[in-house]
Parts: sequence; C-alpha cells; structure tokens
Amino acid sequence: MENIIEKENIIRLPKTGDIVESRVIGKRKSSLFLDLGGFKTGIIYGREYQSSREELKNLKTGDKLFAKVIELENEDGYIELSLSQAGRELAWENLRKKKEKDEIFEIKILGANKGGLLSEISGIPAFLPVSQLAQEHYPKVEGGDVLKILKELQNLIGKELKVKVLDFSQKESKIILSEKAKNSEKIKEVLKKYKVGDVIKGEITAVLDFGAFVKIEQGDTLPEPIEGLIHISELDWQLVENPSQIVKVGEKVEAKIIDISNGKISLSLKALKKDPWEDIEKHYKKGDTVKAKVTKLNPFGAFVQLLSQNAPQIQGLIHISEFGTRAKMTESLKIGQEYEFQIISIEPQEHRMILKLA
Repeated sequence: MENIIEKENIIRLPKTGDIVESRVIGKRKSSLFLDLGGFKTGIIYGREYQSSREELKNLKTGDKLFAKVIELENEDGYIELSLSQAGRELAWENLRKKKEKDEIFEIKILGANKGGLLSEISGIPAFLPVSQLAQEHYPKVEGGDVLKILKELQNLIGKELKVKVLDFSQKESKIILSEKAKNSEKIKEVLKKYKVGDVIKGEITAVLDFGAFVKIEQGDTLPEPIEGLIHISELDWQLVENPSQIVKVGEKVEAKIIDISNGKISLSLKALKKDPWEDIEKHYKKGDTVKAKVTKLNPFGAFVQLLSQNAPQIQGLIHISEFGTRAKMTESLKIGQEYEFQIISIEPQEHRMILKLA
C-alpha cells in the first residue's frame, strides 16, 4: 500500500527543512494560514511573520508561495513555516544553478572598499574583487595608491554590472563574483589569432608601479578592448624604477607577445630592443676598472650604471658582502654619485656583472 501511495503521489508528508509550495487560506493580524495540499494546515506567525512582514502584507487568499518547514506540529496542531528561510534556501539554489550554467546576470553596486565592490543577490551579500573587474572598470591608478583606488571604485556605486558567479559558500554566506569572466570565452576565441612571438601595435592605457597596460589594435568588436600587460621587467633592458619614465598614457607602441595564457597577453618592449649584453665581452672584461654612477641601494647591494661612451649602457651590482653591512655601504656610496669600480665577473647569458670599489 505504501508503495502504491508513493508511486501515485497521493500524499507525501513533508519533513523538517523541506521547502513546500503552499496556498494562502487565511490571514490574521500577525499570522498567515496556508494550505499544504490537503493533509495539514501550515502557519507563519510570531518572529517568522515579523521578519517577512513586507513580503506577507500584500498576499491575498489563494496566492501561492514557497515556505520552509521549521516544525512539523506545534501545540495548536499546525505545521510551522518560514518564508524568509525558504527564500534564502531558494536563493542559494538559484545561485548554484547560475554557476552551473555559467550564467551572466546583472547586479547593482551598493558599496566599495579597497579590495573591491559590494553588492547582494536575493539579500545575500556578494563581493566583486578588484582583480575580477573588466578592464574598462579596473582602477588603473599610478603608484597603486590605496585611497585613489578606493575613490575610483566608489565611482561605480549605483551602477549595474554584468557578472558571473566565480565561487560561493552557503555555510559562510559568501558569494564571489567576476565581471571579467563574462567575456572570457569571447576573448580566448579572439586570442587564437595571436601567438607568442607576434609583434602587435597598441596604445598605452595605464602606467602603474608594476608595469603598463596596452590596448591592442585589433579588428574584432568586443564588449571591452583586449589589453596586454607589459611587466616592469619587460619595459627595458635597464633596471626600471618608475615605468612612467619609459612609457606614457596615450603613447603608441609596438610590443612583442611573450606569453598567452588564461585569456591574458603578456607583452615586452625590451624584446624589440637590441640586447645591450650581446657581445658585452668585446667592451668589458674581468679585471677592468670602470667609471659608474650609483642608481640604487638595496639590502643585498648597490646597482651602478656604467658610463663608458663607447660601450652599451648596462648596470652592474656591487654585493653587500663587499662592505660587510648596509650601514657601511651607505657610508661608502651615495645615489647619483660617480665612482671607480673593478669588474669581478661578467655573465652575459644571465645579464649580470659583479663589481667592487676600485
């Protein structure tokens, strides 16, 4: 008999925690009575009624809604239900489906902090990290000033952005979103026409402390431009302290593609410049005394710019061990000053020259 009932779906009694569909059959000042399919009457009252007052106040007899079973039978014989808990459960289920389907949807930006943008989905807090913003919204602030970055992010408050679910945790009530992921497949498709070694033309769109972004000239129309990054180490063969000394926003450049991975292009300016270390041993050899200017002091030593007019402009290193302590090094060398040094070793393949005070 039980098998027949289950098979024919005549009655299936709910369990605590189930989400059930119900129909409004009555209303009192602080209670809502619901038909659960003929086997029992459900009720939303007390704290559960107060927490959902706004959603419940406009309901009429016959209206349908989903609610969560929180007690199978109270002292009055009703099944106690919660609208707010059901809404939250359904919201998480809807979120799970969005992630599974890789769905793109819109959110409204409600706030910002130094790490990204704040929003919510069906009342659940959601976070869009800076690293997951599309290039058009990425805060390209020179020097990476935190307050300037926050100001740029605050300009997005009130705007609607299209995003995907990157990750979520129902247990921690946490949703992480991505804006740039919405175009990832399209961008990857366009990137197939490029390969490592290609030389591209583009325009510098931002100069930051870690490098520069380049908008690549390309014929495909995308919701956002394709940008590549020239890391600070790829701007020039010389040691670069400040990228803005090498490139400026709006400048047209040619750059070489040195890597394409995860929908990103890495570019190099120095790869299109003559390597000053080629044939360096024709100009310098171990034991030579040279004149050089101190350009930088580090915990591990000092960088110096060789000043020979007839040889490529390269930088060498005087290791901290030549002085014993950093204090002694700073006493002996001053940034911007010229000194005579002796070459201890030259390693062209490693682009490295080690010197000591002559």
